[in-house]
Amino acid sequence: MKKTINIILFFLVFTDTTMISCTKLDEKLNDGLTQEQANSFGSPSGLLKNAYDQLQKTMVDQGSFWALEEHSSDELVGPTRSSDWDDNGRWRKLHLHTYDKTHDLIGTSYEELLILQYSATNVLNFSPSPQQKAEARFLRAYSMYCSLIGWGQVAFRSETETAAIPPVKKPAEAMDFIISELTAIVPDLPSRPTALASQANKDAANFLLMKCYLNKGMVVNRAAPTFAAADMAQVITLANSITGYTLTPNFFDNFSENNISASTENIFTESNNASTVSRNGNSVKSRWFMTLNYNHSFGGWNGFTTLSDFYNKFESADKRRSASYPGITNVTGMKLGFLVGPQLNAAGVQYVDGKGVPLSYTSNINISETVQPAIEQAGIRVIKYSTTNANKDVPTNDYVFFRYADVLLMKAEALVRSSASPSAPALTIINNLRTARGASALPSSLSLTDILDERGRELYWEGWRREDQIRFGTFLSSNQLKPSITSAKFLLFPIPDNDLSANPNLVQNPGF
Repeated sequence: MKKTINIILFFLVFTDTTMISCTKLDEKLNDGLTQEQANSFGSPSGLLKNAYDQLQKTMVDQGSFWALEEHSSDELVGPTRSSDWDDNGRWRKLHLHTYDKTHDLIGTSYEELLILQYSATNVLNFSPSPQQKAEARFLRAYSMYCSLIGWGQVAFRSETETAAIPPVKKPAEAMDFIISELTAIVPDLPSRPTALASQANKDAANFLLMKCYLNKGMVVNRAAPTFAAADMAQVITLANSITGYTLTPNFFDNFSENNISASTENIFTESNNASTVSRNGNSVKSRWFMTLNYNHSFGGWNGFTTLSDFYNKFESADKRRSASYPGITNVTGMKLGFLVGPQLNAAGVQYVDGKGVPLSYTSNINISETVQPAIEQAGIRVIKYSTTNANKDVPTNDYVFFRYADVLLMKAEALVRSSASPSAPALTIINNLRTARGASALPSSLSLTDILDERGRELYWEGWRREDQIRFGTFLSSNQLKPSITSAKFLLFPIPDNDLSANPNLVQNPGF
């Protein structure tokens, strides 16, 4: 029987996939290619590369799944600045929890995750090697995990599925499947450091397994998550299996232009260089463009900020809050971390904003700014990834998905959540991390609130905050700009209408 391939590559280049549903993907992309035709334009390795390229589109762009996880949380806001960044309220609605099933970023993110899943599954149809097959299954499991975290159900078509309409896995079934997939592929994945961090590897699979076990009870009951002792034991065991990493002495080396060699923490990343910067979506450069003022250092789009309540969770000595960085601060004057107050260049001269007013970022921010200079200067800006003026449009920073610091934080959380485990070992883990970052040690006890706060301080703007807040029970709470507790329906994103129409196995999430 001929094998066929969904020609996703062609549609990624030539069509707008925003309105393509999980069934419409089949209808529009199911033109058949023989094995010989597939080999003529892309071998299994070429198809695997396409899947990795789709990973960037799905996860790195500032309007991707990352945006859903961060803008809806307590650590990032995208204020409207006069008419700039209004975009029909897309950013405000995420932060205020007023989005509905028509929200464009929710729809496109859902579609992009489906396309990533399909791209990875395509590899499996063309006789990949055992390692190629394992890498493709890892990328597929990652996309399914994100779909489950976001929407609570996963439309899934395996490489052997023949049903006209893709089946849908509900929370418990979906999580069990992802766990079984990741467990099965570990033996065939390469080991670090033999494999680059930008290649799916054993540690990356075990890291994602830790996320699965930690969130297993949460995806089943988001309003009241449970944490089975056996699942927490799995988290601890998996953490102990991820070895050979240390906390990077300079925190910001994890995100630098040479982080491929400077970081001792990065487990799984997206390769980013001159040959990949033209792929679909913005490259890692969006991480500084989306926040900096137009005229600041190497320029920006004058957009997203953090909130002062979140900023105030950091001690002044914490290196994660603010630090000079060689090659950046001495050249541009800009520090890394959180930027607040007057912004000076390397000669000590204050930058000016687009209106010629001396640039000073204020800690106060409103969900909508309507007057100058607040339009250009309101809000604490955030810089984790660094670049140079010469490299700003073709940066070489790998984009970081999984870091060893998160392994330690997940282990500490599992220890505290496990009734059989005292908090003392967890406190040691947290204080070792804090000491490495220049923060003072916590006192003799450790609460779950302490762990959530430390996760925020360590992992801010890395795409985990919504997931963390749901697990810790704080996602619906009021915050600095969200004045009241929001409805439990916002613990899930709505399924786009076009997908519901195309796939009757999907069920709209309650309240939408």
